[in-house]
This record gives sequence, structure tokens and C-alpha cells, in this order.
Amino acid sequence: MNIDSVLDANRAAIDELIVAAERAESNWTTPREPRKWSPSQVVEHVARTLEEGAHVVAGEPSKFPTLPSFVRPALRGLFFSRILKKRAFSKAKTMAAFNPERGPETPAAARERLLTALAAFDSQSRARVASGKDVVSGVFGHVSVEDYARFQELHTRHHCGQIPEARY
Repeated sequence: MNIDSVLDANRAAIDELIVAAERAESNWTTPREPRKWSPSQVVEHVARTLEEGAHVVAGEPSKFPTLPSFVRPALRGLFFSRILKKRAFSKAKTMAAFNPERGPETPAAARERLLTALAAFDSQSRARVASGKDVVSGVFGHVSVEDYARFQELHTRHHCGQIPEARY
């Protein structure tokens, strides 16, 4: 799979999340269930992971943890590769840095937030591919840029399903 098709899939996933956000305007800050996120918080979480993912791709410090190198291959096999193979995320808790107390004030602000984060991720991914280097994740170790971008796409799609309005 080439980087253009993977990043196009990322854009499509973000577009789906934007549509879901716009449909959720009437309950924008209301969690769908107790102890769940509101549509605004879902958007903020996805934007943060894209932003921090752009830092990872660029080889810059990020809010993702840096785990001992001997742990990374196991997590890559048990978590990262499994998600790519199944094309789906399982339920999991997020880290504090990605757990938003609140998100964008409106769906229009959410659109801008997501598109800005996506642009950074897209740009850094293209630059990394051009460099010929893999992504070096502090969680998963060395992974291809295309696989890392697919992981981000699947993450976004996972969260689309958490906004009831996303279900057509």
C-alpha cells in the first residue's frame, strides 16, 4: 500500500468524523452514556492523537510514552499488528494526555481542529516516506510509515463509532 492511498484513507476517516460531529450538534457536549465521552471530547481525543502521531513520525518528542526497547516488539505484535490485521480496535483505556476534559466548542471548531491535526500528520508522513526511514515509536518500535498511518486511520474510525450520529 502506498502512502497516498493510506493518507487518503486517513482523510476519509476524518471526513466521516467531521460529518458525525456536525450531526451531533444538538448533543455536542453530552456524553452518550455515563463515564463516556461527548462528541466534542471524541473529536479532541482524535485530534490530540493525530498531533502527537505527527511528532512521532517526525522523530520529535511526543506525549506517547517511551517504553523500554525490549517491550516494543511484543506490543507491536500483540497490539499494533493485530489491529492492522483485524482492521479494528478493541476496547482500551487511553493515557491521561489523550483523555480530554472537554473539546472544541462547536462542530465547526471541531472541523478546523481535526483538519489542522490531519494536515500536520499528513505532512510529516510524506516527509518521512521521502526520507526513506521508518517511524520509530516509543511504544511499538520500528514500523513503516504506511502502517503507522493505517493505525491512525483505524483509530479514527474506531472513534467515529462512538458518536451515535455517525451511524447512518
